[in-house]
Amino acid sequence: MQTVLITGGTGMVGTSLTELLLSKGYEVIILTRKPRVSQIPNLTYAVWDIDKGYIDPLAIGQADAIVHLAGAGVADKRWSKKRKQEIVDSRVKSGALLVKYLTESPHHVKTVVTASAIGWYGPDTEQSLQHGFVETDPVDASFLGETCKRWEDSVKPIETLGIRLVTLRIGIVLNKEGGALAEFIKPAKFGIAAILGNGQQVISWIHQQDLTNILLFSIANDNVNGIFNAVSPNSTTNKALTIFIIKYYHTYFLKMMIPSWLLNLILGEMSVEVLKSANVSSKKIEKMGFSFKFPAISSALSDLL
Repeated sequence: MQTVLITGGTGMVGTSLTELLLSKGYEVIILTRKPRVSQIPNLTYAVWDIDKGYIDPLAIGQADAIVHLAGAGVADKRWSKKRKQEIVDSRVKSGALLVKYLTESPHHVKTVVTASAIGWYGPDTEQSLQHGFVETDPVDASFLGETCKRWEDSVKPIETLGIRLVTLRIGIVLNKEGGALAEFIKPAKFGIAAILGNGQQVISWIHQQDLTNILLFSIANDNVNGIFNAVSPNSTTNKALTIFIIKYYHTYFLKMMIPSWLLNLILGEMSVEVLKSANVSSKKIEKMGFSFKFPAISSALSDLL
């Protein structure tokens, strides 16, 4: 029975992954800041402290694989200078801490799967609109682009330790518990289709179940190695997503265009990302043999709503 150590294991994706791993017969250790006792078989908790540079060495020693999901929520708060530093530090410092322990502590870790994000890519070009951004495309010169680069660079030394490293650039995750989908649902429940900007910006999304399946796929298959986009094969637009959601709740509704200047006033710098169009390709992970359960936005939202 393999043991998987998870950082960020108490978040939405981490919780879903834990449930999937346990159902498949894995043992799971979740790193947390405070000691916790598990009542669930094959699930344990271990302490880590990024600021103090500490991970329970017994947890590292027991792990066969590590899934690194830790990181402050990008869209949880307005991007003040302090918040932007928190977003970067929570990713870079935690990645560097894992590298330190994997370098200095006894362990038998064979695989590390780490999250990144499609914020790596810039706004769409003619090429990306037609074919989608691919994993070899250059990093965008933006806050999220630079954050993703530092995030990925922080764990890159793992490759020199003879450990298989898989990096997943994750799209907009759609799930039942909250996140981006909840923000689209709020105005829809009141009969308002709140379309952001011109609504034509491309959204590269992924159903949470497909994401957790990709994480398991990455753990279980030794031939999966390197960087992969974790997005659905079929992107959508802000307008199409908004209209699909509101039609689930209402037959008649008010269509409201939210201008970019108002979004900038409300969200500040984050509005650039909300309005950015980024069509990202999933072909590389599909060529490895991964099959999406929810490849279309219609099937994904029908399941989630």
